[in-house]
Amino acid sequence: MAGLIRRSDIDEVRSRTNLADIVGDYVALKSAGVGSLKGLCPFHDERSPSFHVRPQVGFYHCFGCGEGGDVYSFLQKMDHVTFQEAVERLAARIGYTLHYEDGGQAADQGNRSRLLAANAAAEQFFRAQLSTPEAEPARRFLGERGFDAAAAERFSIGYAPNAYDVVGAHLRGLGFTAEEILAAGLQGQGDRGPYDRFRGRLIWPIKDVTGQTLGFGARKLLETDQGPKYLNTPETPVYSKSKVLYGLDLAKRDIARGKQVVVVEGYTDVMACHLAGITTAVATCGTAFGSDHITIIRRVMGDVDNRDSHGLGEVVFTFDPDEAGQKAASRAFADEHRFAAQTFVAVAPDGLDPCDLRLQRGDDAVRLLIQSRKPMYEFMVRRQLDSFDLETVEGRVAAVRATAPIVAGIRDEALAIGYTRTLAGWIGIDPAEVTAAVRAARRAAPPSRRGAASAPGAGPAAPGGGAASIPPGDAAAAQVDAPVPTIGIAQLPNDPVTRLERELLMALLQHPDLIERSVAERSLHTAFGQPALATVRDAMLAAIDSYGSADWARRVTAEAPGAFEPLVTQLAIAPLPMRAGFEAEYCRGVTTSLIERDLLRRKTELLGALQRTDAEAEPDRHRALQRELVELEAERRRVRGD
Repeated sequence: MAGLIRRSDIDEVRSRTNLADIVGDYVALKSAGVGSLKGLCPFHDERSPSFHVRPQVGFYHCFGCGEGGDVYSFLQKMDHVTFQEAVERLAARIGYTLHYEDGGQAADQGNRSRLLAANAAAEQFFRAQLSTPEAEPARRFLGERGFDAAAAERFSIGYAPNAYDVVGAHLRGLGFTAEEILAAGLQGQGDRGPYDRFRGRLIWPIKDVTGQTLGFGARKLLETDQGPKYLNTPETPVYSKSKVLYGLDLAKRDIARGKQVVVVEGYTDVMACHLAGITTAVATCGTAFGSDHITIIRRVMGDVDNRDSHGLGEVVFTFDPDEAGQKAASRAFADEHRFAAQTFVAVAPDGLDPCDLRLQRGDDAVRLLIQSRKPMYEFMVRRQLDSFDLETVEGRVAAVRATAPIVAGIRDEALAIGYTRTLAGWIGIDPAEVTAAVRAARRAAPPSRRGAASAPGAGPAAPGGGAASIPPGDAAAAQVDAPVPTIGIAQLPNDPVTRLERELLMALLQHPDLIERSVAERSLHTAFGQPALATVRDAMLAAIDSYGSADWARRVTAEAPGAFEPLVTQLAIAPLPMRAGFEAEYCRGVTTSLIERDLLRRKTELLGALQRTDAEAEPDRHRALQRELVELEAERRRVRGD
């Protein structure tokens, strides 16, 4: 192995590299004044840009989370590479030959670089195999779906021979070790030794935003193949299916330029869209569209929530009309509020996916599909209305209850007013009734989903997003000054933060014998993000003198506002997700997690205050803040039992 890279080479590569070009592969940047660019920070989730880059100086800094550094530290943090690997990657990018302290000119690329190199070599091998006689089923599959040789080349499609160890043997011949090939997910370990993971299959390389091949997706072609229809690379040090989007390397420029992304459901759908001119299409890789995908899209798109650009971007989802597609639509809608951009749904006639639509009706039909998209809110409202008999009074009242929270979640006030009138027309009732129901739903919703009540640019969405439902009762009676409807567990969001807060309250109500009162009080004094649970928390603190007594839960119920009494009861009864015999460990874990979360929040606040304090002008305050930080760290260690 070669030694350390010469300092002069490190400085030379840095000086020859434009930091904005490197950062721009991950984040959409725009001008922020003379010599400065800004975008959404890649190191924490935010709605307004606080991440600044100064190419001339060669440094970046986020005024939100405090991350900063040069081009090397950026790559280290983004791609989890060593300093030496970051230097070597940039040197290769600009064609600069590095020199090492022992006189060498090559260095071991490290584990990650070796896995990426193995994937790149495997991709070239698969692509070469597509033209062999054995790959005729693969070429036929592509041809039957309207993809020619040029399309296969454009998307780097290949073929995996139907053999036990041909890929492994090829890579070993190139100098890769058996361990590296296994670690890259290209082979599995069998009784007879390593075997090729992909055999007799059509291959799509899955790449990151910079074009590096992280893994592969493989489609079954042969009747003798007993595996699943689609088989992806397993989780590896370089591939995580929840953090990649197929086609993003090809689509990123047009996504950033046009402020639009089209989310489809498969590899062939991405191909069909791009070939039809929809060059902003991407797809998930064997997993549901989730929060990590949203973060990736928002960074590439530059999805900023402020008064100047709010609503300019578009996120268009295509869903199949089957049950799986409807579930996917519901999941997407649950996270809709995380986008500053407007969200839309495009459903093809006869339920065709983009690939079949292009095959049967041509490129124009695919373009028309995206052009005829409907707003996500309208799609969800109409989907709800399909569940009710609007010819009956009961059906119309139930329809108002189901759809009012959806309209209440619309961030644009003018748009929400328009949808309120439209909804009244669809249902066939007095607009005043719908208006009252929407206002009540908005008051009942958590802050992050209060739609028009939240001004654009208000900052990150609070934890616990999700619109609450209108409870049974006459929608027409839901006036502005009406009491908040009753709340139950089923109406709470199901995100990790809300689950943790909910399970803490359940543990304290159900197992006070396993949690000391001092620990219970400490955990209840933490900040809660879910408003309904925060209200129950306040009731528990008001009744804390009865903690552990026979009437503990009843006292809490008595202290809670009337609308929250059912929630307290349900929290005291609902089963906790823990195994029998591990109750004490579970209760200790959930209380510790809440306390640690609060300590982290306090630490962040103290660090901010310390940075704002001039040590020379305010020495006493500066020392006091330092003492608080030391005490906070000591408390954190006590909580963790260190």
